[in-house]
Amino acid sequence: MKYKIPDQTRIGHVHLKVSDLNQSIYFYCEILGFEITTKYGDQAAFISAGGYHHHIGLNTWESKNAPRASKHGVGLYHTAILYPTKKVWGES
Repeated sequence: MKYKIPDQTRIGHVHLKVSDLNQSIYFYCEILGFEITTKYGDQAAFISAGGYHHHIGLNTWESKNAPRASKHGVGLYHTAILYPTKKVWGES
């Protein structure tokens, strides 16, 4: 029988290679509302929702100032961040 991942499995966190750490922090924290839990100078940051150690890791270790990815290249195509309600988008 082929192995089947348990139904209760969740993705704990994602790490992203980014070209501009400050721009990425601005997007995830100021626009989407995540909070920085740890920052490593201008090289990396861990951000979370609700105090978890990190849901998203951002780093420039191998990607600082890199050009945008090619439209036809490999890489992450889509991810979804599920907010508890649509109402949170209208709150400040």
